Amino acid sequence: MTDKAFKFAVIAEPTDEKQWRGIARQAEDLGYSSLLSADVLTATSPFPALAIAAGATTTLRVGTWVAASPLRHPRMAAWDSHTLSLLSGGRFELGIGTGRPFVLEDAVKLLGIEATSPAERLSQVEQTIDELRALDGDDLHTPVLIAAGGPKARALAAAKADRVTVAASPLATREHIAGLVESMREMAGDRRDELEFISPIFVIGEDAPPWVPRLLKTDMKTLIAHDSLGILRGSPREMADELQRRRETLGINCFTLNALFAEQFAPVLELLG
Repeated sequence: MTDKAFKFAVIAEPTDEKQWRGIARQAEDLGYSSLLSADVLTATSPFPALAIAAGATTTLRVGTWVAASPLRHPRMAAWDSHTLSLLSGGRFELGIGTGRPFVLEDAVKLLGIEATSPAERLSQVEQTIDELRALDGDDLHTPVLIAAGGPKARALAAAKADRVTVAASPLATREHIAGLVESMREMAGDRRDELEFISPIFVIGEDAPPWVPRLLKTDMKTLIAHDSLGILRGSPREMADELQRRRETLGINCFTLNALFAEQFAPVLELLG
């Protein structure tokens, strides 16, 4: 379904300056395309963290995974994104969505933000993109990734995003994912061949980290039984072949993985490079 080049991004959380610069440099040295940082109020802020990562590297792209629209006024989110894009030499990517439930709860509790409807949060996503495009002007294009979990978000992504996270159940079938990708391509019209699709890989190998069952609300045995796209198993050659199948049959060429697996996955990167 696509012959676009593979892109692999590492997701990590800063704990201190040395660790964070080290992760960024390691990701660049191993050949990853991007380093991504989450937008969670109980962790470090992604925008300054990504500025540090960009400053510690020369070719590595950096991005939010993903900025929660209710946490910032659209103009503020666009302003920070444009500035990072400009000063990193165009290496910043804005990943944005309406926010996970626990992020929204923290926004109300820690920031005093009033709870908003899904439609209002999605409107904030669109406003942020429009503000960013206005700030970028004709000389800069900051790539935008939308985490699209519902029909309206998918329609917005088809209209305005550069990349789309295929947000679905970790137990979703390959046929279902392929259908989502194709429907968004159809909605994109003349832009159909420009869109790139991203799929998260939560586990590399046989053993899931403790946070995976909590996040996905299922266990490794169930993921294996359902042929989940959230896991990747086998030898480096087998993993590389499987990713090529996913690109060819599902139309997905971009993948994310936790920094915990960065070195383990490196031989697969080399095979697909």
